[in-house]
Amino acid sequence: MSDDGINKSAILLMTIGENEAAEVLKHLEPKEVQKISAAMVGLKGLSRDKIAQVFQEFHHMASKKTTVGLDSSDYIRKMLTRALGDDKAAGLIDRILHGGDTSGIESLKWMDAASIAELIGGEHPQIIATILVHLEPDLCAGVLGFFTERIRNDVLLRIATLDGVQPVALRELNDVLTKLLTGNAAAKKRIKGGSRAAAEILNFMGGALEASVIEAVRGYDQDLAQKIIDEMFVFDNLIEIDDRGIQLMLREVQSESLIVALKGASPELREKVFKNMSQRAAEMMREDLDAKGPVKLSEVEAEQKEILKIVRRMADEGQIVLGGKGDDAYV
Repeated sequence: MSDDGINKSAILLMTIGENEAAEVLKHLEPKEVQKISAAMVGLKGLSRDKIAQVFQEFHHMASKKTTVGLDSSDYIRKMLTRALGDDKAAGLIDRILHGGDTSGIESLKWMDAASIAELIGGEHPQIIATILVHLEPDLCAGVLGFFTERIRNDVLLRIATLDGVQPVALRELNDVLTKLLTGNAAAKKRIKGGSRAAAEILNFMGGALEASVIEAVRGYDQDLAQKIIDEMFVFDNLIEIDDRGIQLMLREVQSESLIVALKGASPELREKVFKNMSQRAAEMMREDLDAKGPVKLSEVEAEQKEILKIVRRMADEGQIVLGGKGDDAYV
């Protein structure tokens, strides 16, 4: 959710009444609740026009939605059970919905990193890895920061080589956590480890810890270490950089290089780049992109890597902050 979306959500929830707002917040992820709540605290001096604008936009968006797809997990469970019976439906439901209830694991998302580290720190590294892949990368990175270097490196390596969590293992793990925790959130996506999961976690670690973990993985498998490095900050992640950071980056990147790189970028990233240029420069860039024609994927990837090198250098120098690199201010 963008900063603008968070602020609009905060305005909406502040004006619909506390009971209704509470019902809405029940359906949001922990990180979303935290961001919106912080935005609500900071709301001051709202004009009637601003509130009316938010309500009008919400009404426009809501009018386009339908109820199809809402509460689909519950619908699927009831439908399969009615059609196949309890026994036959159970296995199929597990495969479709990826293990059913994960309330114990999901409730960890409401805890701070230190509390999670204290709770699971005494478990086997494989169990720790299996738990951590269910958390957001920034929270996971925070938890790893409380472990010793040996455990931290071991867990990250296990995350990088984890190829999914079987429903039976997930239920057993969840049963243990449920005894200690409370919560009732349903799993919303299939949880997998792998080099990408490890890379996303490392994106939220500081330079020294990041280098230590990568070196440990390299000692185990050099190719795996390189794969993690390659996936740590991909070109489309540039959309996570704030507008000032994009503007600073554009000063360092050649126009021709940017044109080729944007041929393989998402529409959202293209628009973010354009809005941080002058109107005239953005128009020229759009025209150049259209006139460029097809470009080999290898050329696009090569230019994207060159731009990422520039971005990483600027991040190391403190000029910009990458999406998950912490809360450092600009210097």
